[in-house]
Amino acid sequence: MYQRNLKITKGIDNTITFEVKNSDQKPVSILNTYTPYVEIFTEDNILFKKYIGTIKETSTPLYKGQFTINIADGDTLNIDGQYLSYTVYLTKTSDNTNTLTYADSQFGAKGTIELLNEAFPGPIASKSVSTFIDSISSVVNGEPGINSNTALHTAAIYSTGFAGTVTIEGSLEDSTTNNWFTINTVSMSSPTAPTYQNFNGVFSNIRFKVANDSGNTGTIDKILVRN
Repeated sequence: MYQRNLKITKGIDNTITFEVKNSDQKPVSILNTYTPYVEIFTEDNILFKKYIGTIKETSTPLYKGQFTINIADGDTLNIDGQYLSYTVYLTKTSDNTNTLTYADSQFGAKGTIELLNEAFPGPIASKSVSTFIDSISSVVNGEPGINSNTALHTAAIYSTGFAGTVTIEGSLEDSTTNNWFTINTVSMSSPTAPTYQNFNGVFSNIRFKVANDSGNTGTIDKILVRN
């Protein structure tokens, strides 16, 4: 029934159409008789998700033996591109008995889905800053070559009991420069969740300067930066 590998893409909805055939490769009606199910497994043979098929066949008859499943973009969000396996079976409406379908003429029970990620590879990984010397962070490349004049940068500041300010500084020179200017100053008062700050501009390098309020001993644990 599904001899060739199927290909789906991360980051978008994927609708797959199946057609149930007999050993003579002729379509078999499933309308008002069976409910189709598709179970998909990861390459580690762990159940990824079970789908109930939507019967496409009509009483006309059109699309004899056909049904579809929709693999939503959110379903594949948290798994990497890989070869998935899947099994299709039919549950008879009258008595709930199950009938296994086969992938090929050799009675192989599983088919293969290639999960691809090159079309929508996802966001660029964040850069992490966790080292501070004399309250000044290590330097982060601002990637000016890929950004325009309205380039958006986002910093996520993770802290523990920190009250004070984090000053975001930029430079138009290389990382050894002493010429830094203030981009933004973020005031914090012991937040219990990450503090986010967006800022625009083309910078060769970015760094962060931390200043605790008087008497505060809280810490900045790390800062994630996405250009």
